[in-house]
Amino acid sequence: MTIREYQEEILRLKREKNACILVHAYQSHDIWEVADYIGDSFGLSQDAAKTDADVVIMCGVRFMAETAKILSPDKRVYLPNPVAGCPMAEQFSLDELKELRAQMPDRTVVAYINTTSELKTACDVCVTSSSAVKIVRAVPNDKILFIPDCQLGAWVQEQVPEKDIALVRGGCPVHLRVTVEDVERARRLHPQAKLLVHPECPPAVTALADYAGSTTGIMAFAEKSEAQEFIIGTENSIVTHLQFACPDKRFYPLSHRCVCHNMAVTTLADVYNCLRGEGGEEIVLPEDVRAGAKRCIDEMLRLG
Repeated sequence: MTIREYQEEILRLKREKNACILVHAYQSHDIWEVADYIGDSFGLSQDAAKTDADVVIMCGVRFMAETAKILSPDKRVYLPNPVAGCPMAEQFSLDELKELRAQMPDRTVVAYINTTSELKTACDVCVTSSSAVKIVRAVPNDKILFIPDCQLGAWVQEQVPEKDIALVRGGCPVHLRVTVEDVERARRLHPQAKLLVHPECPPAVTALADYAGSTTGIMAFAEKSEAQEFIIGTENSIVTHLQFACPDKRFYPLSHRCVCHNMAVTTLADVYNCLRGEGGEEIVLPEDVRAGAKRCIDEMLRLG
C-alpha cells in the first residue's frame, strides 16, 4: 500500500473501533497525519482521558503508553510497536530507588514523567519538562532528590536556587549526544538563527540557548517568533515538523546525532496492524501499580 492508502485505512479503522490515536511529537510526519492528538507525553495522556474512545493507540514509547493507562484505566491502551522503550525511563530499578530513599530519607523524591509506572509508585511527585520548575518550587520540602535526568535536574536547580536538589545519575542518551562544539559549528553556519534546545541537553549546551523548554514549547516558540531561522536542539524529527508548519522559515538540526531510534521504530504499518488486532501490545498494569503511580501524578496536578 502507499502512504495515503495506509492512512485512509487507519482513519477508517479508527472510526470503526472508536479509537483515539495519540502521537508524540518525535514520531514521523506520516503518523502525525492520522493523529487525534499530537504533543508531549503527559499532555497526550490527559487528552485521551477526556475522550469517549474505547481504544487508545499511543504512538510513542512504553512509559507513555503506561501513563495513558494510568489516566484511562477503563480504556484499552496499546503500544503499536512493543520494542519502543525509553533508556532513560529504565535507568533506575525500584530496588535502587528504595535504597536511595533509605540513604536520603529527608528528601522529597521528584520523578520526571519519563519513568516507568513501577518506579513512580516509590516517588512523591512527578514533573514534566514544562512543569518541572513550577512543581519543584511548590514542593514544601527544600530538599529534593530528582530522578532520573541530571540535565533537567541541573536546569531546574539553576532556576530554583533556594532548593537543595540531589542528582544521582541518568539522562537521555539522545540529548546527551549534543555538545558545545555542535553549538559553535551551527552558529558559524547560521549566525542569524535562534538556538532552541530541550533541557535534557547537557547544561553547557542549555546555557547557550536563546530558549530552553519542552518539545511543544520549542515548537510554539519557533512558530510565534518573528525570527526567520532556528537551530533546533532536540530530536531531529522536530526540524521536519517545523518545516511543514512554517514553510516561510528555516530550521536546522543542532546535531545529526540527535536521533531517537526508539521513537523511530514505530511505523505507519505498525499503527495499521495494531488497529486491525494483528500487532502491537496491550498495556496492562496491576491495579496497585496503577494506583501508586497515579498518586505521584495527582500530586503534580495538585501542586500546579
